[in-house]
Amino acid sequence: MTLSDLNQLLTARHSCRAFRSDPVPKEQIEQILTSAARVPSWCNAQPWHVVLTSGEETDHFREAMRNEAMTGAPAPDLPFPSSYSGVYQNRRRACGWALYKAVGVERGDRTASARQMMENFSLFGAPHCAIITSPVELGGYGALDCGGFVTAFSLAAQALGVATIPQAALATYSPFLRRYFDIPDDRMILCAISFGYADTDHPANKFRTDRADLSEIVEWVG
Repeated sequence: MTLSDLNQLLTARHSCRAFRSDPVPKEQIEQILTSAARVPSWCNAQPWHVVLTSGEETDHFREAMRNEAMTGAPAPDLPFPSSYSGVYQNRRRACGWALYKAVGVERGDRTASARQMMENFSLFGAPHCAIITSPVELGGYGALDCGGFVTAFSLAAQALGVATIPQAALATYSPFLRRYFDIPDDRMILCAISFGYADTDHPANKFRTDRADLSEIVEWVG
């Protein structure tokens, strides 16, 4: 693989927000997981553990997750950001407004924006969902390593024509996920990855985010 090949994968990958119902063959899911598990980790601890749904189990989970989001109280294991300010707030808003514009949500239409937000908890119609956890005892280092796993999972999936969306929203309801999947207390629930084949005709998949220039993210020393 050349750097150009890698850049093509990175550029093609996007957060898919509308999926077809077709399942991904199990052998391809295994290939994605095997590739993702090759990422580096602190002391080679490989802290990631994946609970992965398919078929009717995904549909059952989707219904239960949506009900929890409408009636339950958020309680993430990993504290969410206390705020977004400056360029981080600007980038977050730009992404949000690009999505709303794509799906026809007008500024100030809180009902429509809330309806779009709830699509998170329907997994955007994806046929599969992977819940990513890390040992509590590894703290931030385990979470950092799992971030690499999530990135590699998304790129390996893209290489096979499988679309993904990493989702922090589901981890907002960690107590529910712990009960639903019988996840032990000694594991921290970090995020989910919904995945499958993209509905390329859906307007939610018609926009792309940009990336900051190197001058904004790099301080050269020497």
